[in-house]
Amino acid sequence: MGALDQIRRGEVAVRGLSKSFALGGGQLQVLRGLDLVIEPGECLAVVGASGSGKTTLLRMLAGLETPDAGEVRIDGVHSLGVGTERAVIYQEPRLLPWLTVLGNVAFGLEARGLSGPAVQERARAAIRLVGLQDFEGAFPRQLSGGMAQRAGIARALAVRPEILLLDEPLGALDAMTRIALQEELARIWQEERVTMILVTHDLEEAIVLADRVLVLPREKGSRPRLIDIALPRPRDRSEPGFVALRRQLMAELGFH
Repeated sequence: MGALDQIRRGEVAVRGLSKSFALGGGQLQVLRGLDLVIEPGECLAVVGASGSGKTTLLRMLAGLETPDAGEVRIDGVHSLGVGTERAVIYQEPRLLPWLTVLGNVAFGLEARGLSGPAVQERARAAIRLVGLQDFEGAFPRQLSGGMAQRAGIARALAVRPEILLLDEPLGALDAMTRIALQEELARIWQEERVTMILVTHDLEEAIVLADRVLVLPREKGSRPRLIDIALPRPRDRSEPGFVALRRQLMAELGFH
């Protein structure tokens, strides 16, 4: 067990998932008949060109978007709308500026109806997990971009989600901070083993973090591909197998 014990484990399954949007008097289909099972405790990365449906898929998994056809099942149960078993981390941490780091992380727990000493205990455990224990009393304006994103991750983990959904969580950070937080996310995932689904444009990030990568195709009508990432952890970006997987993902996306 990790620092946040009793985190639930969750299987995510999508069956025949399809979604279109109105565009110029017609319909733009971004996903069609997607079938996918994400195992409990797995880390799945989702990559693809802009408009391939990455964020749409994540929003449907979060219950923020309704599919045109198909279904999302959590632990075998048809999921409709948002649920407390899921937490979402966005590109921006969306911290409340008038609350400290501890206040922001505790706020996520209080918003779910929790109160009393357990709230502070769980908030502090999450803050320690992301390495911000020396900044509990800091306000968002006093944090660097990487520290603010760590606080956002702590807020999501504190509610002990079964499934953690990440939408380009490190995309707004500078290159060095992004690499550091990729390593932190890998450590946190290994320690807590929460089911994690990550949308990213960064192919190295996908390989560093994921057990499998779902490649959504650029061409409509093509089928998505699942790529296994069978590399030992922690992952060495200079290792030939890592480089070969990056080259394979680039080819899948139409780059040579």
